[in-house]
Amino acid sequence: MKPVPFGAEDALRLDNQLCFKLYAASRAVIRAYKPMLEQLHLTYPQYLAMLVLWEWQAVAPAQPTVKALGERLLLDSGTLTPLLKRLEQLGLLVRRRSATDEREVHLALTAAGSALRERVVPLKQQLLCEQGVDLDELAELRSHVGRLLERFTTPR
Repeated sequence: MKPVPFGAEDALRLDNQLCFKLYAASRAVIRAYKPMLEQLHLTYPQYLAMLVLWEWQAVAPAQPTVKALGERLLLDSGTLTPLLKRLEQLGLLVRRRSATDEREVHLALTAAGSALRERVVPLKQQLLCEQGVDLDELAELRSHVGRLLERFTTPR
């Protein structure tokens, strides 16, 4: 194990905590997304679920289920169920119990759910422009954070 790059006293300073920087940045980004998501009538977690469902339209997993969505989003079914119920109430998706295993719930986008994707693209581009985001810098940061996430979610 490598030593912390600063003294013991500095190691516990809030501004030296990566976890705090990630937490604060996440909250700020979600707050920046809020006006866009309000136009779409979605919460941020609902938006993440829709992103996965749009991905699955192009390349669907063998079983597009609540369980598979939870694994993809790192969320449990207790968190996903109310979120998916609301998306169903909005007419964006349908949930169906499997004919062979009633514990499995399959997911499919409705026409409205598919069409919503086209509204997101220009709104997201506008958001990135307004924030002055450098796309190369964003890609590099996403890569670094992705590796960090993998380290913390891969069993050792």
